[in-house]
Order: sequence, then structure tokens, then C-alpha cells
Amino acid sequence: STKSTNAQARPHSTLPTQIHPSPTLHRRRTATEVIIRALRPVILAIATFSAPSIASPNFNFCNKMSSIRNAPRTVRHVPNKILGVSEPNPMWFGNGPNDGSNPTWTNKNWLKSRFHFSFAEYYNPQNTNFGVLRVMNDDLVQPKRGFGAHPHRNAEIVTYVVQGKLTHQDSIGTKESLGRGSIQFMTAGSGVTHSEHNLHEEPLRFIQMWLTPKQRNLTPNYGSMCGTKINRENNWGHMVSSVDSKVGTPVKINCDANIYAAEIIDEKEQLEFTVGKDRQAYFLAIEGSPSIKSTKTGNN
Repeated sequence: STKSTNAQARPHSTLPTQIHPSPTLHRRRTATEVIIRALRPVILAIATFSAPSIASPNFNFCNKMSSIRNAPRTVRHVPNKILGVSEPNPMWFGNGPNDGSNPTWTNKNWLKSRFHFSFAEYYNPQNTNFGVLRVMNDDLVQPKRGFGAHPHRNAEIVTYVVQGKLTHQDSIGTKESLGRGSIQFMTAGSGVTHSEHNLHEEPLRFIQMWLTPKQRNLTPNYGSMCGTKINRENNWGHMVSSVDSKVGTPVKINCDANIYAAEIIDEKEQLEFTVGKDRQAYFLAIEGSPSIKSTKTGNN
């Protein structure tokens, strides 16, 4: 865990002991490599998706869709300030009033969410998805608070725990708690109800992703991966892949997507990642200040 100061994207935008997330998009028609270099210890998450979604009219962070389609190289930095920010009423999710006297709380509201794509009260018709990645929410939940039981359908839901412990319980009989570096996944399929809580005495931070499944009304399913099962130290830990892929990963989902995580311990260390032909990638800097450089173009 890295202790660092907060970036001040907005006056009220604070996350404890992390630099705010800052995603970078990389979309390629031909294979290319990128180098990730850390300016301080950092965790990165990366997902790659199939090519047909590259031309989706719903994706346009920079309002330059035509140039993105035709550019020989397309790397876009998404600044923190354009993400949606939400601090909802605690009663909406079955919580009591905020506990302003609790010294373990790091935010005045029980939840602070950052939405990478249109979600809940944040709506931007130019920013609704990145290929099959429909939702990416960065959630900070204070101690003894959480999301009460609520339904989902027809989504592959993948949750990466950054800090604290996340307790999941669902209508198919699962209940468990997982800590830093772990993943919970759920095929919502024909319909499932679940809850997510922070039952502990420290803040909980997690990244939740909703991906479009390859078909509708699948049988609901749940699974998880403990954070110690993959090597992400100065290495791309391949956590998630498609059920149709022959690659062995701890988590398999019903979607053409791969998710990796890396924690760069040595500031001099650099990692290379190949974005394959007709693939696209979404990089998320969860902690720290990485730099990204294309080995083909030299662009940072």
C-alpha cells in the first residue's frame, strides 16, 4: 500500500492514501507495445477487448470519433476531472445517517463514487462505454456501511478490491469477504440479487466493472479469486479471461475481455504490454503516477 497525497481535481474530491485514478485509452488496428514506467510504486489494471466494439458510436471521450477511427495511433488520456462524482444519500442503500464523529471515516459521506462512464445520476451521451466495458466505478465505502440487496440482470460484474475488505452476499447462496488484490465476479444472467458491505473498521475501496455478456439470460453464477493467487509484483498478473479462451486464469467470464493487474514495486522497473491487432485497452492508474510510452511511435 502506497501513502501519497491527494490530487485536487475538484475541491471536494478526496480519496485516502491514493492518487486519484487517471485512465488512459489505447486503441490499435495493428499490434503495438506500450511501456509502463512508475514514478512511484503503483497498481495498474488493464483490460483488452475485441475489435468490433472499436467503432461503437457510443464511445467518444474527446468528441473526435472520426479522428480516433482513422488515426494510425490513438492514445487518449482521460483526466480525473471529467469523471462523474457521486455521494448519494445513505438511506437510498439501506444505511443509517453518516457518522461524523467516527475517527476511522475518511470522507464525510458513507460513499464516494467516481464513474468512468454514464451511470446513475451522471449521464453523458458521448461517454457510455468503452467496447464491452459498460461500467467502471471507483467506490470508496466507509466502515460499517454498504449497498443493501439489489438486483442485476444480463451483465458480467467484476470487482477488484483495492483497500479494506468487501463482503458479498447473494440470492444463489454465496457469502464471503475478500481483501486487497482479490476479485469477485458474478454472472447476473437471468437475474440475481446481491449486497455489498464494508463490515470492518477501515475504509473500503474497490473498482467495479460491468461488461456486456456474449449472450443474454445466462444462468447466474458467482466466483472469486484471492489476491495472493497471482503474481502482480513488477508483473502483469492475468486475472480474468473469456470462458472461450484457452488461457488459464483464475477468473473466467462470458465476455471477450482480459483483465490484468500489476504493482510496480521498484521505481526503476518498467513493464511492457502488447495491444494485439484489432484489440483495444483501457488502462487505469489505481495508485501512484505511472507514465505510458508507445514503443512503436515513441509517444508518451
